[in-house]
Amino acid sequence: MTATLPAWADALAAALGARDVRGLRRLSGGASRETWAFDADGRPLILQRARPGGVASGPMATEVALLRAARAAGVPVPGVVLSGAEVDGDAGLLGRSWMVVERIEGETIPRKILRDAEFAPARPLLTAQCGRALAAVHRIDSGSVSGLDPTDQFERFRELLDAMTEPHPAFELGFRWLDRNRPPVRADTVVHGDFRNGNLVVGADGLRAVLDWELAHLGDPLEDLGWLCVRAWRFGASPRVGGFGDVDELVAAYEAASGSAGAVDREALAWWEAMGTLKWGVMCMLQAATHLSGTVRSVELAAIGRRVCEVEHDLLLLLP
Repeated sequence: MTATLPAWADALAAALGARDVRGLRRLSGGASRETWAFDADGRPLILQRARPGGVASGPMATEVALLRAARAAGVPVPGVVLSGAEVDGDAGLLGRSWMVVERIEGETIPRKILRDAEFAPARPLLTAQCGRALAAVHRIDSGSVSGLDPTDQFERFRELLDAMTEPHPAFELGFRWLDRNRPPVRADTVVHGDFRNGNLVVGADGLRAVLDWELAHLGDPLEDLGWLCVRAWRFGASPRVGGFGDVDELVAAYEAASGSAGAVDREALAWWEAMGTLKWGVMCMLQAATHLSGTVRSVELAAIGRRVCEVEHDLLLLLP
């Protein structure tokens, strides 16, 4: 260890029982997590550590349990090596809740996955692989993971938009249509909540791992399929599924892996695609508000706010 490393680096090495920890480096991450890559005795690993004021120890512990349950259900996910809850009550050793998982080699940047020649062999495989992975997500035994609650996405984002007190007629029109055309309530399953291009590790052989389970909850499994089809996650490419595939192939792979319980109602899927589009628009507003309020000054958050008008356009195209 060198003096330039974080103060908690030696404690991390001790918790892992590692003699040689090297290459500790901060990666880009979300608003609620710090992500660090490193090698422990030659083993490539990832540390995720809660940011101040971000996700509390409860959700991190829930995510650890969920990752293990997902792996047992056949979802391609990084294996959990160790978590703070197993060592020190979650927050003492590194100052905040944390977990260490295997580092899966591959690419997560969508524009590279969709355009680089290196991933040309993967692109024809991804749609069916995503369908099978989502079927496995929805097979997870929710009873084995405490802390997952049912979440009504319509009600949640209706309330969030109302709290923003900004006039957005396109979103109001969208909520009105969604309310009038809500599909029948399905049995709650584990829903990943953010299954999309950008949260997938991809290699030349296709899908290697599903990341970022922070938004997992109980809900309608079609929420995940609709979210994967949202235009924002195509990153400028044409195919409806993540910019790389056709919805018929996604549904066929999902239904084949799910059996009779996984039959997809196409009208309900279209509803969830519209709901996901509106949801992303409200999320863009919220991220911009975080910057404008001074809570977190960020050019990235400000730029995301400028995308609200794009999402309004996408939503209007989806409404009949």
